[in-house]
Amino acid sequence: MLKKGTRLYSILTGSCPKCQEESMYTYKNLYHPAKTLKINERCSHCGTKYKIEPSFFYGAMYVSYGVGTAFAVAAFIISFVFFGSGLKTAFIAIMATLVVFMPVIMRVSRNIWINFFIHYDPAAAENYRKQHKTVEKQTV
Repeated sequence: MLKKGTRLYSILTGSCPKCQEESMYTYKNLYHPAKTLKINERCSHCGTKYKIEPSFFYGAMYVSYGVGTAFAVAAFIISFVFFGSGLKTAFIAIMATLVVFMPVIMRVSRNIWINFFIHYDPAAAENYRKQHKTVEKQTV
C-alpha cells in the first residue's frame, strides 16, 4: 500500500507533490488524447504552481526515455524469456506495450520530473489556508 507523504505516492497517483491532497491533472482518464496532459494551474489546497516556468515539463522527456525503456525491457523479458517467443514476437510485444502504455509513461514521467523540484510538506495546505484567511480578513 502506498503511504501518503512519500514521493512514490505522488508519482503513482499524480497528486500535488507538496500537499498530496488533489490530482495535478484536470482529467482522470489517461486515454483521452486531447486531455491526457491537461494540468491544473495551481493546487487548490496549498497553492503550489505546477507550471513552474514556461516549458518546464520539457525536461520530462528525458525521464520518459528511461521509463519507456523500462517498459520495453519488461515487455521483452515477459515475451521472450517467460513465453519463449521469437525475436519478432518480442519486438511486436515491445511496440504494442509502448503504444498502449504511452499515456501512462507520459504522466508518470511528468510526475517524476516535478517531484525532483517540489518536495512534500505536510503543513503546506494548512499554512495556505491560514494565509488566505488573514488576507480575506484584511480585505473585508
